[in-house]
Amino acid sequence: MYSKTSEYALRTLIFMAKDESKMYSSAVLHKQLKIPKKYLQQLLTQLSKKNLIISVRGKYGGFKLNGSSKDIYLADIIDATDGYSDDSKCIFGFENCALESPCVMHNIWTSTQTQIRKKVTSTRLSDIAKSH
Repeated sequence: MYSKTSEYALRTLIFMAKDESKMYSSAVLHKQLKIPKKYLQQLLTQLSKKNLIISVRGKYGGFKLNGSSKDIYLADIIDATDGYSDDSKCIFGFENCALESPCVMHNIWTSTQTQIRKKVTSTRLSDIAKSH
């Protein structure tokens, strides 16, 4: 349902949330999280542009959360990587499925989609970080 980029973003932000005041170099993140270096660098740039992390250049620079992990929701992370949408699109991605003309699976999956939407908009990064 969500991309590899979202998974990597979540793993990166969970790692950073364990010590929110610490600056992390891309080399340390690469080594600890085993995310391909080039992919990680692009991801860090993307997360920085979306204001989820801040980037500091220089000898003592690196990356860290932009604020508290209590203020970052899963929906924010998904939005930064995949473009989170709260509208009722078909969970299977069928273009012809809409509320006006639902696909045959629509009624079966609507409650699941609603539960997923509730979870990603109410779960904070801090909730996940403390369980890892």
